[in-house]
Amino acid sequence: MSSTLRMVMLFSMMGCGHLMTVMVPQKSMNVTNGESALLQCTFVTTAQNTSDLIIQWSFVAKTSIVPQQVYYSQSGEDVISKPYEGRLKPPTYPTTVNASITISNMQVSDAGAYTCEVHNFPDVNGKTEATIIVNVLERPSVPFCAVHGDVESGHLVTLTCHSEWGSPTPTYTWTRLDQENTKKPVMGNTDPKIGSLYIRNISQFEFGEYHCTASNAVGSATCTVELNHELRDGAIAGAVIGALLGAVLIILIIWYMTHSMKKQKYKTAKATEMQAIPKSSATVAYEGVPTKGSGHQAYENSGGVPMATSSHIHSDADGEKAEA
Repeated sequence: MSSTLRMVMLFSMMGCGHLMTVMVPQKSMNVTNGESALLQCTFVTTAQNTSDLIIQWSFVAKTSIVPQQVYYSQSGEDVISKPYEGRLKPPTYPTTVNASITISNMQVSDAGAYTCEVHNFPDVNGKTEATIIVNVLERPSVPFCAVHGDVESGHLVTLTCHSEWGSPTPTYTWTRLDQENTKKPVMGNTDPKIGSLYIRNISQFEFGEYHCTASNAVGSATCTVELNHELRDGAIAGAVIGALLGAVLIILIIWYMTHSMKKQKYKTAKATEMQAIPKSSATVAYEGVPTKGSGHQAYENSGGVPMATSSHIHSDADGEKAEA
């Protein structure tokens, strides 16, 4: 087929309808957590007028199947979804070929499929959308190491290692340093995906300092755990001390409650006794004696018989002197 014939057929197809072609130079891309991602998208339209151009970006997370709108533009009017406000830079308008956007401060939750869709009526045929797979990489967090089992000869000991964060999912490797800080091969079964090290029938030659390293494409982090005879003895001593302290605390609480109850009973009995004691006869006799200088005769009781007081005797003597 000659080149002239090809040109004729191409113009014939263009005369029958308009075509839209959307393209992305990268089908997938990696971006580090916290960095910016340039999502490139270009298009070719056979329509001369682009004043009614529509550009739309949508996103489907790796953990979802429901698409959500990221960006929408029609005739130069931009709409940015709330999760991307302040982070998304839209295409420069007016545009004739470029529909690219930039998203800053990418997070692990931003990983997924981004679809660029372009419409320019009267274009009705062609490829109107293209998709980019975005992977957000994150360095593993410092892992946590732990020892499980009885640390003594003849027993199974399990060492665990786990990082809370990391994308892609980190793998784990174990190394051992002996008492001379010399690297030794790990004696046991390891699972690099979950970070566990199983040591069966542990002996004195397997004691030492164990290092676990979590690593992925972005970086690595390490934790350390010591495996020795004192680990088990220390755990037992700690448990015994804790039990003794708990027993002492309980004894103190019981003593305090008993002492408080006895003290309260003593106060109640004392108050009742004071209220029940009657007034003595001496107190009654004292209350019945008039004070000196009063105009009434005063008497003292002696065995129930009234007796004249000294003041009464003096008064009678004075009367006899007056009659004489």
